[in-house]
Amino acid sequence: MRKSQDVVPRQYVSDEKGLGATLSQKPQNTKKTPTQGTLAVLDVVDGARLWYVWGTLAWHDIRQRYRRSKIGPFWLTISMSVMIGAFGGLYAGLFKTDVAQYLPHVAVGFVVWGFVSGLTNDGCNAFIESQGSIKQVRLPLSVYVYRVVWRNLIIFCHNALIIVVVLLVFAIRPGWIALLAVPAIAVLCLNGVWAGLLLGLLSARFRDVPQIVASALQVVFFLTPIIWQPELLPDRAMVLRFNPFFYALELVRAPLLGAMPPRLSWLVVLAATGAGTAIALAMYARYRRRIAYWI
Repeated sequence: MRKSQDVVPRQYVSDEKGLGATLSQKPQNTKKTPTQGTLAVLDVVDGARLWYVWGTLAWHDIRQRYRRSKIGPFWLTISMSVMIGAFGGLYAGLFKTDVAQYLPHVAVGFVVWGFVSGLTNDGCNAFIESQGSIKQVRLPLSVYVYRVVWRNLIIFCHNALIIVVVLLVFAIRPGWIALLAVPAIAVLCLNGVWAGLLLGLLSARFRDVPQIVASALQVVFFLTPIIWQPELLPDRAMVLRFNPFFYALELVRAPLLGAMPPRLSWLVVLAATGAGTAIALAMYARYRRRIAYWI
């Protein structure tokens, strides 16, 4: 009789190094699948790299809004100038304040508030207004948020001419300290990105969110020292202490008027930026894939 063969099959052979190599099993793919958080961060980063896409889209939005207009986006500047002049002349008399001191305060406040409120309101519709592109073109969804931020920044640059004119008329020379407004505006843009991701996502799911945000901003407008000065309410400092829009406003307005922004304003705004970014990325990572179905 033939000798019985080994019960255990030969599954291993020695290589040149004397190590065992499995022959009966196929090599497994050891590449890890990225988490939703990683994909969300990559979406934001890849969207930022496509600056030529969202830059072109933002400029196209402005051109379409003022198509065949001789003045174009400067209509916004003209309307805001009229409003600033009306508020400045009226409330300076009501508050018994010198116009030369009050009008620059109102002018810078109105322009910066227009930028902040524009980022917030338009951020709610970042995905809704781009639903056609989202359903037809494969792009990072953050592109449409950057589009909103860049569009509002262009409008802000147009309206900044009001600040220049007012400073020249009232002979206000802020000096080199005015350059501190540049990083402050950059921080506001970062806040606009996370606000667009969060509010745009919520608005795509719940269509009442844009109306709620717009109504809330109207209330915040009167609670923020835009048409009134903080010195007029010394006994109600709580209105300012718990108002993040006040600190954001002071970051830009103070250096443009020749004053150093308070350190507390930087701390509050940077803390709000970090907390808002964390919350927005968490929500974006979880519900990003559903946006195309919601809009």
